[in-house]
Amino acid sequence: MASPDTTRLKALDSDHHLHPFTDFKALSEEGSRIITAASGVYIQDADGQRMLDGMAGLWCVNLGYGRQELVDAASQQMTQLPYYNTFFKTAHPPAIELAAELCRLAPDHINHVFFTGSGSEANDTMLRMVRRFWALKGKPEKQWIISRENGYHGSTVAGMSLGGMAPMHEQGGPCVPGITHIRQPYWFGEGRDMNREELGKVCADALEARILELGADNVAAFLAEPVQGAGGAIMPPDSYWPAVKAVLEKYDILLVIDEVICGFGRLGEWFGSQHYDLKPDLMPIAKGLSSGYLPIGGVLVGDRIAETLVQEGGEFYHGFTYSGHPVCAAVALKTLEIMQRENIVERVRDDLGPYLAKRWATLADHPLVGEARSLGLMGALELVADKATGERFDSSLAVGSMCRDTCFDTGLVMRSVGDTMIISPPLVITHDEIDALVSLARAALDETARQLAASSHLTSLTSESCS
Repeated sequence: MASPDTTRLKALDSDHHLHPFTDFKALSEEGSRIITAASGVYIQDADGQRMLDGMAGLWCVNLGYGRQELVDAASQQMTQLPYYNTFFKTAHPPAIELAAELCRLAPDHINHVFFTGSGSEANDTMLRMVRRFWALKGKPEKQWIISRENGYHGSTVAGMSLGGMAPMHEQGGPCVPGITHIRQPYWFGEGRDMNREELGKVCADALEARILELGADNVAAFLAEPVQGAGGAIMPPDSYWPAVKAVLEKYDILLVIDEVICGFGRLGEWFGSQHYDLKPDLMPIAKGLSSGYLPIGGVLVGDRIAETLVQEGGEFYHGFTYSGHPVCAAVALKTLEIMQRENIVERVRDDLGPYLAKRWATLADHPLVGEARSLGLMGALELVADKATGERFDSSLAVGSMCRDTCFDTGLVMRSVGDTMIISPPLVITHDEIDALVSLARAALDETARQLAASSHLTSLTSESCS
């Protein structure tokens, strides 16, 4: 039985709160789960249920919950200077110090940052910078941005347009002009008729074909995530990024790597582009920058772009009220300090990532799992009706959503993207907690299989196979 206060909160939520990426009517009928507390890698709801947060909030709570140092950093900054803008020739210490520290951690060719309030705003800013750069170079016709189908770059009008998610385009059109999408390097979903390395080259060929179709003199940049996060934790084949780099160099097209999810340790490097040996011209950032404790984002700007904007650009008519917000910047600065002091990135690369890979791979034997993959502290499970062929379930069954809801009931937060289950736990997770995560995931898979078998949608499963 829900407590009276929980019932009251659910009613208020239903009556007044429109949630992101939500069927408003369906949620109003079902009622929200009210999260009231968190510590370490666990969250707790209003009914007292404790759940292992396998998604680190929304890919962002890298240092886990309850970090008093981050609370103190916010409190101290609020007391000293709670807010001032960075317009009108002004700055403040937290934004200045954070900019310098980010550029110290970034690849050597990146020495400037433009602050925003989120990853969506960062991608909006990136779009403005790319087109402004080429205009200053005397090539204003270089307008086209190429990105990938099923990529995610935010949900503002520009972010939605840059991303390649059809449902968002259907509701948000008309999209920003001058943006086009090519096939994604998704082997399990779209490339099992060839080997992985062949798929990587095929996708790079698709990039070159689109450049030639549009005319190289009209193409400004290629935008992509190192690993597609919200699209389903899609790790590209090893052949993919080297082939893409060669295409972009051939036609002098900018490379933009969206680090909003992969940045700040998720793949075992400070930035996901470093894992793939990339040298981006621009890198949108957010999420893990403050461990999700306060909203902050930005664009790390390569020297080629920054020097042109600074030396030739005059006033850049773009910015946000909360660009470089002092409290958010102070918390971000403390986050980076903790990550370095505790060797978080190195631990993900050398210890936690390999341990998760070993344990996560054990789920591949489950009757529902067609593939179990991971990189760093990001993982995915492909749910299938037939392991031998990889045949998917009928979409009307919403098996991924069924599994996600079952995860909540078993004490785990694991997200569904269609029938792909994904995780991105806090970077401070321990071996024992990884073991618990995998155990809870298996329990949720078992229960999902039982529900399917009970409704005669997976008759090949027996109680023994789910035990």
